Amino acid sequence: MSRALLDGEPVALRAEVAWPLPPLPVADEGAYTIRVTDRLVEPGEREAVLRPPTLVVGVGASKGAPVDEVLALVEGALREAGLSAASVAELATVDAKAGEEGLVEAARRLGVPLVTYGAGELARVDVPNPSDAPLAAVGTPSVAEAAALMGGGELLVPKRKSAARPAMATCAVVRRPGRGRLAVVGLGPGARDLLTPRAKDELRRASVLVGLDQYVDQIRDLLRPGTRVLESGLGAEEERARTAVAEARRGQAVALIGSGDAGVYAMASPALAEASDDIDVAGVPGVTAALAAGAILGAPLGHDHVSISLSDLHTPWEVIERRVRAAAEADIVVTFYNPRSRGRDWQLPKALAILAEHREPATPVGVVRNASRADESSRLTTLAALDPATVDMMTVVTVGNTATREIAGRMVTPRGYRWQEETP
Repeated sequence: MSRALLDGEPVALRAEVAWPLPPLPVADEGAYTIRVTDRLVEPGEREAVLRPPTLVVGVGASKGAPVDEVLALVEGALREAGLSAASVAELATVDAKAGEEGLVEAARRLGVPLVTYGAGELARVDVPNPSDAPLAAVGTPSVAEAAALMGGGELLVPKRKSAARPAMATCAVVRRPGRGRLAVVGLGPGARDLLTPRAKDELRRASVLVGLDQYVDQIRDLLRPGTRVLESGLGAEEERARTAVAEARRGQAVALIGSGDAGVYAMASPALAEASDDIDVAGVPGVTAALAAGAILGAPLGHDHVSISLSDLHTPWEVIERRVRAAAEADIVVTFYNPRSRGRDWQLPKALAILAEHREPATPVGVVRNASRADESSRLTTLAALDPATVDMMTVVTVGNTATREIAGRMVTPRGYRWQEETP
């Protein structure tokens, strides 16, 4: 077996790493340890050390600064701070020094790019040790610290000068946070075999899982050992979204879970409203309640269809009613989410009455509760016969259009606008 240890704050590798890690060749007496760190440590006898590219070294130099002076300064600063030169991702400086031979050659020998920024950009960075000398020379009160801090991060080594007299180079070292990743994962309607392979992969990949407690219980066995689980109860959607984004900004690989498809009446919207371009975001589609119910009923969604939530907790009823009326007038098949609860018992009858203004009493209506779960139930009725009191929050109600028919106990909407005549 193999173990992965992380020193200090979480960091992100610039590589796709499959999990679980492939087995390493080990002797019978023990296992290898894989340590991921930018610290200056020597591997043990049965240990491998991976160096993530997390360090940025900001450098400033006078005209003609020798490469040996620059390298001695950078390598000495890293060594004294207990940091590995193998984790340096780039040297950074001001545009005016882009062609400075000592810096160009130092970057080449370290095997990293020399990244440059405009003096105006650097002047806007808040630094602990500004100076008048670089301000007069290149137009910014800081080069080394400001260039290192341009991408954000923790200043590990404040500005220091080389040991030469006169000193011709300065440097500062920053550890940039690893770029985090947020996967918004749809778990499907509940059945394990309707959980997609991609969703399973994302759950295994996550170092942090955020979700509603009852959804977490559904997939807890799919998480790899060590995954941190942040779960909460009903009504905390926005808090979960903020938590997931905050964890991703710390460099974590986060899975934020929702039932059905996480983008349909679920967690994707509040999460992406919080997220910005400082993290990577992946959406993992899931089987929605409407699709799961439709498969049980037959083929009610064979033509244009719409899903409408009847919950007015976040949407005014006037808006919901306008959408129901538009669907009724357009003769579109309608699936109602959140149709009825103990505190909301009048919205479904009202919505059905609106549809009844444009559809016959015999219009097929499918009612599915807990689609794909152990206690699943379904029935086919009509617009006139449906009793709203038999519906609850675990139910979706699908109302056909004027072409929908019951055929052999199944609810079917034709692909065309009218049923095609049978050919002999």
